[in-house]
Amino acid sequence: MSYSVLVVDDEDLTLRTISRGLRQEGFEVFTAASGEDALKVFREEKPDLTLLDIVLPGVDGVEVLRQLKQINPAAIVVMMSAYHMVDRAVEAMKLGAYDYLTKPFHLADMVATMRRSTEMLALRIRLRDSVETAKGRYDFGRVVTQNAATREMLEMARKAAESDRTTILILGESGTGKGVLAKSIHYNSPRASMPLLELNCASLPDTLLESELFGYEAGAFTDARRRKEGLLERANGGTVFLDEIGNMSPSVQAKLLRVLEEGAFIRLGGTREIKIDVRLIAATNADLKQAVAQGQFREDLYYRLNVVPLCIPPLRERKEDIMPLGLELLEYFNRELAKKFTGFTPGAAELLQSYTWPGNIRELKNVVERTMILAPEGDIDAAYLPQEIRNHSYTVALPTPGQEKDAPLVSLHELEDNYIEQVLAATGNNKTAAARILGIHPTSLLRRLKREKVPE
Repeated sequence: MSYSVLVVDDEDLTLRTISRGLRQEGFEVFTAASGEDALKVFREEKPDLTLLDIVLPGVDGVEVLRQLKQINPAAIVVMMSAYHMVDRAVEAMKLGAYDYLTKPFHLADMVATMRRSTEMLALRIRLRDSVETAKGRYDFGRVVTQNAATREMLEMARKAAESDRTTILILGESGTGKGVLAKSIHYNSPRASMPLLELNCASLPDTLLESELFGYEAGAFTDARRRKEGLLERANGGTVFLDEIGNMSPSVQAKLLRVLEEGAFIRLGGTREIKIDVRLIAATNADLKQAVAQGQFREDLYYRLNVVPLCIPPLRERKEDIMPLGLELLEYFNRELAKKFTGFTPGAAELLQSYTWPGNIRELKNVVERTMILAPEGDIDAAYLPQEIRNHSYTVALPTPGQEKDAPLVSLHELEDNYIEQVLAATGNNKTAAARILGIHPTSLLRRLKREKVPE
């Protein structure tokens, strides 16, 4: 890949020598002999890199750097300075210069420095592409749901994402997608290009959890041979997602509370206060209110976390989402497993919808993947579903003696009509998709809709 460089120097011989050396290395070169010209060329040509002399007529190099960073905060700028101006070079580094060269220098050293700069640029490009890919993958609009409560929760999450300092508490059973929701919030927030770091509080003992979160100084404990930055420090500017926060010990809770209140903490074994700017997203499948009442969770921390609570409904309360999610997973695993499955038979669909899904979406994903590995391609038949789903029974509440019989039993035809309505609603009234799920030809579905007068 060819990169462009803006070279800024008021000495004509230096400018020509550097430009010739960079062109020989495959760079496209723009030049400027003053700070004013440099700013003009930078705006017009948008070079990948800038090689900027500190001593310039009019606006000096440090001021040019400051203005370049205002135009493009991600600009990669290498400064050039004489030996006696090292303090100005240090000032430039504080303003965001990538590196500096001390005059006089060998062309080979200059080229090597610019090559390192292109590696940084390539890394940024990969990071940007990665962020853009993640933004697409975790866009709120990609969430498959027709459930009113879930839609309301997602709208709250979308608004909370825009407020990049707001602490968020995600509540939901295991497998409902708390981690996916946390990623959606991060990648739809102003912090999307900054780190998203995750930690499961239930997977680590207290001492290790504390050191992972806050880091430690060399000698803080027996095996601490060198200083280590913690998760909060590494995520500075971005988002920290703490899953299963209800498992956090009281001592770590106290430290985390200080982070939320003051944006500061001290590493284990340290004395220096470290300031950070992170957004915290916490998640739990526990009842934190009950934990507070039992003295197992700090009340003040609970209220600091519970600024925007987002409750994800379990899958058993989202019956209308089971088949759309199943079809989405079917398409996903068709790509992953190089399969050609077309849908579910009516019998399989009925079993999937009647099952209670204690493992929620995670369990549904596992079931679809396992079934697609074992079953023949085409529509998935009920016989290939796991035994726990095939054997799952559910009860219909029948009136007992003495109760009013307000809800009469319905005929098999009425049950069938109701099921067709549910499938049509789940597919957004897509009759082709509904027919595939029901295991009948679209013409048969249209004929049945007309005969039974099921709303289209």
